[in-house]
This record gives sequence, C-alpha cells and structure tokens, in this order.
Amino acid sequence: MKRDKVPVAMPPNPAPAIIAHLMEIGLTEAAGMGLAPLSWATIDAWQRVTGVVLPAWECRLLRHLSTEYLVESRRAESENCPPPWRAEVTEREREVEQVRLEAVLG
Repeated sequence: MKRDKVPVAMPPNPAPAIIAHLMEIGLTEAAGMGLAPLSWATIDAWQRVTGVVLPAWECRLLRHLSTEYLVESRRAESENCPPPWRAEVTEREREVEQVRLEAVLG
C-alpha cells in the first residue's frame, strides 16, 4: 500500500491514556505453550510497582483489551484476514488492483 501511495486507514484512539497503560503493562503475557491475556495478578502487580491506582472498570477494560488483542492476533494469522478497522475499499485501491490484474493477466 505504501508503494502504491494508498493511505492506510488507522482506527481512532479515543482513550490514549488507557492504551498507554496497556502498552506499558504489556499487551499479553507468556503462558504455558504461548500467550495469554493479562492476568489480574499482572495488572495488580503493575499498579503496586508503579503507584498508579486504577479504578475497577479500567482494570476490567485493560484485561478485556488484552483478550481482544490476543483473539485478533490469532485471527490475523490468516493471510486473508483484513484489519479490524478496515474502511470501505476506495476508488484508488480499486484502480491499483485493476492495474495489477491487467499486468498479470494481460
């Protein structure tokens, strides 16, 4: 997309402070044979170590976001998986794909 000058639509971030906490704690954590959502213990430990006291709703939201991140990352293992925020296909994207198809198919 970058090569073809197609803009990448990124989702809005209406809660940058919450996402900053999530990124600092970590999106997921190691578990047995792979990754797992953040545990309550991890969220609690982060609060104690940093001195940041989060309300219960924000702790639940962080755990939920971690779970959703993990679900989406597993879904995204398919090469045909579109980004979760995928906007409607633009005319520019259609044109680029049309040119590519014509180059391949003649």
